[in-house]
Amino acid sequence: MIYKEFSIAEEGSLDYAKLTVYIQQPSDDLKITKRPLVLLCPGGGYEYTSDREAEPMALSFMAKGFNAAVLRYSCAPAVFPTALLELGRSILIIREHADEWEVDKDAIIVEGCSAGGHLAANYACMWKRDFVSKALLGDTSDEIKEKLRPNGLLLCYPVITSGEFAHQGSFEHLLGDKYEEKKEELSLEKCVNKDVPKTFIWHTFTDGCVPVENSLLFATALKRENINTELHIFPEGEHGLSLANDLTLSNWGNEVVPEVEVWIDLATNWLKKFF
Repeated sequence: MIYKEFSIAEEGSLDYAKLTVYIQQPSDDLKITKRPLVLLCPGGGYEYTSDREAEPMALSFMAKGFNAAVLRYSCAPAVFPTALLELGRSILIIREHADEWEVDKDAIIVEGCSAGGHLAANYACMWKRDFVSKALLGDTSDEIKEKLRPNGLLLCYPVITSGEFAHQGSFEHLLGDKYEEKKEELSLEKCVNKDVPKTFIWHTFTDGCVPVENSLLFATALKRENINTELHIFPEGEHGLSLANDLTLSNWGNEVVPEVEVWIDLATNWLKKFF
């Protein structure tokens, strides 16, 4: 395995912000050459990035035949759009090294859990906006913007809405003293557009922290834009399940739910239809 770390510092980034890349070692013995890459954005309410939703998930995607990367994005007191730009910088780094790592540069899937799901979905909605490409590439032409395109979106119990079903703390940490001014702008069910890539979403019906309505609202918005979407609602399970098995069991919760553990098989099988 090739393991590398990169600085992703943008304006407002905190010292710990980094991209960690996990690449399957190319081999002449293997028929497979270029692989898709899943870029993971762990959750943590925009306060921190969860270890449980980082390397264990990355290695699980590798076991399914993907390359993987983990983004440790800047959280509070960093505010929007710092993490969004760090995610865009990460995609540029991956595309820059795609030939070297034998990554399919047209198969970069952005994944996010909880608040990391908000970051991933936010990027999927906003990657083509002028402020993103101007900050990252110094250019706002459509041709240049294509370097920033995500090819797929994978959301695990995501934070989406700032409305009735909001996880308010995530938006407060993301926006700081601009919370009241900007919360509607970053309610993502209102931001979906034709440039959002194909999307896989899963949530649990009994999530008591980030209500399932977050995923339902986003999926409904995707349907309006006729974006290829697969949505799974599992009947039971608390928030933050990660892999939903012993590999990501915390010291404080009950995150082993065998009925939900199948999500990664469902997600990777869905991705393999396209990449």
